[in-house]
Amino acid sequence: MSSLFLVRENFSVLSEALASGKWVVACLCAGWCDVCKQYRAGFDALAPQYPEHQFVWIDIEDQSDLIGDLDVENFPTILMQRGDTVAFYGTMMPEPRQVARLLEAQLERSDEELSREADSNSQRQQWQTECNLRLRLDEFNS
Repeated sequence: MSSLFLVRENFSVLSEALASGKWVVACLCAGWCDVCKQYRAGFDALAPQYPEHQFVWIDIEDQSDLIGDLDVENFPTILMQRGDTVAFYGTMMPEPRQVARLLEAQLERSDEELSREADSNSQRQQWQTECNLRLRLDEFNS
């Protein structure tokens, strides 16, 4: 099983994952990006290691209606979210083991710790509204 390649027809899969409390690990990339092309197989290989969570590949140009003005400074950009809590948003080295380590660290945190961290500084507070995939999907569907 590989990551979900996000297209409009499967937005509901992402919505359901977020509503169910699964961790969503999203990679925001672009089809023309050589680094993304090389990274894709490694990112996809993480999905079967964490079958209880949703890995999703989002092409920011193909899904520009959903991504909108979300600031993607470089590739790959990783977004980790559970429910309405965005735990991480940022550029990472194209190394799947880093994503796995970051996810493992998130899995060890309690809901209270995640909430406290999400509110810990202005950047993380901004993630909760601007980077929140659940809110973006809601806006897109309304």
